[in-house]
Amino acid sequence: MKIRKGDHVRVLTGKDRGKEGHVLLVMPELERVLVEGVNMAQKHRKPRSMQDAGGIMTQEMPIDASNVGLICSSCSKPSRIGYRFEPDGTKIRICRRCGGDF
Repeated sequence: MKIRKGDHVRVLTGKDRGKEGHVLLVMPELERVLVEGVNMAQKHRKPRSMQDAGGIMTQEMPIDASNVGLICSSCSKPSRIGYRFEPDGTKIRICRRCGGDF
């Protein structure tokens, strides 16, 4: 996957379109990412002990990786990701829109 943990992304489609956040978790085998503050769902939790409080909790749910775009640091727009190889052999992600590094 081209999106990594900690990347700043914007949701491109769905009910949370336009929201931005950082990637908390990447699930490459499912092609899904967990973005903070996006795709919130309510979960009903039963108290497991006397100290543990039950109730209705809100938490982020995974979203498909194709529905988010990585925000470029130089042009501040969501774009696709390309790669460039340095002379020493390192692979760097670049913005397909402006050519800058992420």
